[in-house]
Amino acid sequence: MSKDPLAGLPSRSRIAELVLRKHPHRNTFAGWEHYRRTRGLLVPAPMLTAAQLKSVPLARRSDYDLYRQVTNVNLPLQQTPMLTKVNEVIDRRLLSNPFVQDDATLPGVMVSGFGNHGKTAAVCALAAEFEDYWLDLHGHLDPTSVEGTWDLHAPVAYVSTPVTATPKSLCESILNFFGPDIRKMTLPQLLRQVADSLRDHGVMVLILDDINRLRMHRSDDQDVLDMIRALMGCGITLILSGVNIPGTGLLREATYDRKTKQWVLPPLETHRVHGLEVTQTERRFDLVELDRFPYGTPAEMRHFVGHLKGIEDHLRLMKAKPGMLTSGGMPEYLYGRCAGVVGILGRLVRDAAIAAMQSGKEKIDEALLEGIIIGRENPAHGIGQAPDDAGEPEACKPTTNRTRPRKAGRNTVFDDHGPQHSNEAAS
Repeated sequence: MSKDPLAGLPSRSRIAELVLRKHPHRNTFAGWEHYRRTRGLLVPAPMLTAAQLKSVPLARRSDYDLYRQVTNVNLPLQQTPMLTKVNEVIDRRLLSNPFVQDDATLPGVMVSGFGNHGKTAAVCALAAEFEDYWLDLHGHLDPTSVEGTWDLHAPVAYVSTPVTATPKSLCESILNFFGPDIRKMTLPQLLRQVADSLRDHGVMVLILDDINRLRMHRSDDQDVLDMIRALMGCGITLILSGVNIPGTGLLREATYDRKTKQWVLPPLETHRVHGLEVTQTERRFDLVELDRFPYGTPAEMRHFVGHLKGIEDHLRLMKAKPGMLTSGGMPEYLYGRCAGVVGILGRLVRDAAIAAMQSGKEKIDEALLEGIIIGRENPAHGIGQAPDDAGEPEACKPTTNRTRPRKAGRNTVFDDHGPQHSNEAAS
């Protein structure tokens, strides 16, 4: 009996649910729970050849095409050298702070990087993994809960920093994570309610995303920073994520300790901030930069090619062959298009995969990619315009090679051991 080529393909109703179901935003408890429970569960479509597809009933062919389209646009989160650095810093905080017993003021983490570098994806994945660990550790119960009561247990809370944030709007955003019912309260009452909610819901980690919206030239922004410092005294780990944090002025008054590789915020002028008690004046954040793929050494090139291999293995295109993204001059072409930025590479490949399916080409090559323009690319050269990082502090500036790699051709060969350059010099 021959094996069913569509074994593992979800039913039509399940595919429709994946495509049509509205997902709640993760800045609510329901949305975060959905993200945490479903992340990484998407099973790629079966890998079929054109000949195998012909034996499939027409009704299921359309199901298969739709599901492989879902597969192609949901690329897996892969471990990269840049992400490893971020993982190490955040893991140290998440696996040590919750067990500190003699100090309610816990050090936090700032994750900085330019757009499309994958900051939010990295931070949320690590926080969700920590929450899984924490829930398993306590049998999915809040160890501080009171018998006979019921409440949401939220070890991790994800909040997007409001546009033109004020202390009041940030308080409301945090409270909205747990539920939309917020009574009219004064700012001191809101602050107290935030502190109580974080404690009552068992929050161990508070993620404040898009923190770059604080520009520090407004008094409200400075008040929000004071509030963030106060939250550090609530016994939670703060993770701040944003674009080019050093360039926003958020750390303008801080000093960088090169020995400890940490930013030290100055003492507060008073021991109380908007009615919340502060037990420690000196605040510390670990600032880690999530950079793009470097491409200056053979080892760095192999890392990039390995990332392409992960994408290539995930894609479902009928005429794709091994090495579609990793052989010949394709790696250097793709690096030139994305400048090593993971998010831009993902957008480029996703759009190319959809174009390959729509056109019937069913494979990705340079000719197809030339018709895909991402963001502010120069159509004449296909080179992604990298953001200027001149405003970063010297301690945070990436040391990677920012130049576009040499155009691949006869002089560059990619094999199982990575890129190998011949002795013939390129002009």
